[in-house]
Formats: sequence, C-alpha cells, structure tokens
Amino acid sequence: MAEKQPKGDMTVKQAGHKGGEHTADTHGHEFYEEIGKKGGERTSETHGHEFYEEIGHKGGEIGGQKGGEKVRHLIEEGKKRMGGNK
Repeated sequence: MAEKQPKGDMTVKQAGHKGGEHTADTHGHEFYEEIGKKGGERTSETHGHEFYEEIGHKGGEIGGQKGGEKVRHLIEEGKKRMGGNK
C-alpha cells in the first residue's frame, strides 16, 4: 500500500504536468515543430513504409470513422441540439 505524501510533495504525474507547462511557457511553437520534425525523421529512418501503412489502418479501425466524418457528425449533432438544420 502506498504511503501518504507529506504536504508540499507532488506525484510524478503532477511533476510531469508542471514540467510540461514550464516547457510550453519557455519555448515557442517553433520548438514543438522542430522536435516533432526530428521525431518524424527518426521514425522514418528506423521504420519502413509498411509501418506507416499499419498505423494508418489501425487509426481508421479504432474509431470506425475517419476524422472528417466524425467532425461532420458532431456538427450535425450540434445543429440538432440547437434546433437548426442549416
């Protein structure tokens, strides 16, 4: 059983969240674009074309809908709730 933490201590989750907020405050949008690009390049170097095909199919299987279809459905539902059908 986990011991209670003394006041002032934080969980790993809280520390990670705080660190993420600090990083977002100190680095701009370009920072995230750069690290995303580096990660994508590294992934493409270590995985082949088949990897991207596989994760693409898995993504489509999870929700059963493509992203645009889900957005369209949510918009329609919102219109119905608002009483309009424009």
